[in-house]
Amino acid sequence: MKSKVEPKRSYKQFCPLARSLDILGERWTLLIVRNLLVGPQRYKDLLDGLPGIGTNLLAARLKDLEKEGIIRRRSLPPPAGSTVYELTERGWGLEEPIHVLGRWGIWTIRRDSPEDEFRPRWGAAGLGIIFRPEVAAGVHETYEVRIDGEVFTARVDDGILEIVQGAARDPDLVMSCDSATWRAMSSSLTPADALTTGRLKIEGNPAAVEHFARMFRVPTT
Repeated sequence: MKSKVEPKRSYKQFCPLARSLDILGERWTLLIVRNLLVGPQRYKDLLDGLPGIGTNLLAARLKDLEKEGIIRRRSLPPPAGSTVYELTERGWGLEEPIHVLGRWGIWTIRRDSPEDEFRPRWGAAGLGIIFRPEVAAGVHETYEVRIDGEVFTARVDDGILEIVQGAARDPDLVMSCDSATWRAMSSSLTPADALTTGRLKIEGNPAAVEHFARMFRVPTT
């Protein structure tokens, strides 16, 4: 599928916010960065994880991000031998602004629409939005999150969170659910009710369960 690629526009203002929006304000750009916050991806994976974007538009956005030094291409060693896109140091500088914007927008997902698309990778990336580093000091734990069979690892190291795709080694906690349950826990379903009804399954150290519940909490306002 191809999409029409509009010419890039500029606010032409001597202002860091305006200049940032010149780079990041185009449709799909920040969502590409969001997906790469969970680790490098091949072009095909990015395309599959951004339903609605056309191949030519994705190629144009990746080219722009690479030109601005926000992402780079890297060739994986054999036997994989494929090319992936990953964030540069400048790109990782967008992690906190994206989380802040996501926290601001949490109120919008309480109006969940069944027509809206969802991907497990977005759910994993969303852990960074609801993470509370102020209550994670002194915690050194690893959690494995499984959503619709896709597996992600969240590591907390003294208030610092890292999220990557793939299974965890010796996780302190393993959580499993389907996409519908994950979406519901972002709006109307409490984790306790999800556990009681069997929609959410948890295995692991009881202390890790308590830590996770305190550190990852969807704001109620």
